[in-house]
Amino acid sequence: MARPRTHDEALRLRLLDRAGELISADGPKALSLRKLAAEAGTSTTAVYSLFGSKPDLVNALYMEGFRRFGARMASVARSGDPVADLVALGAAYRTSALADPHLYAIMFTKSVPGFEPNEEAEKLARSSLEPLQEVISAAIAAGIFVDVPAETIAVSCWGIVHGLVSLELTGNLPDEFSVGGAYETALRANASGWLRP
Repeated sequence: MARPRTHDEALRLRLLDRAGELISADGPKALSLRKLAAEAGTSTTAVYSLFGSKPDLVNALYMEGFRRFGARMASVARSGDPVADLVALGAAYRTSALADPHLYAIMFTKSVPGFEPNEEAEKLARSSLEPLQEVISAAIAAGIFVDVPAETIAVSCWGIVHGLVSLELTGNLPDEFSVGGAYETALRANASGWLRP
């Protein structure tokens, strides 16, 4: 009879989530493979078997964050209205950040000093924003958005979304700021600003 596999995908995801939580709560120095294994109820051998080294673990965290983020972005249905589509993509961005705040900092900040994603991870990160680029490029080509480089609009959209989400995650928004309604209003105003007069 075959020996049951103990280092499966469920354990890999549990370790990644716990590693992200440790870094998010206490900074990168809090992450040791021994501590991670103990907190996840497994052995250090399992951690090494699944990830290799600590830098490989951080790279896997980065990739898992972008895998989840990319799936949420790709699942946004296109309506044909680029303003509505950009708002929907912004909502998916926020949903992803709120669902996985422990991965967000690893994905979008230098929360782990010295970490540089490998080529595969960088490619995955770039591809996660393809839905944004596609909506913008199609709107420019159709004459709906002003004729500027698509990257200009994409970075503008990303900047407003990232800024608001980051402020929300760190608790730095004013108490009277209602994130729910104001977030969508801000995204819609930004996207509408790119419409051709």
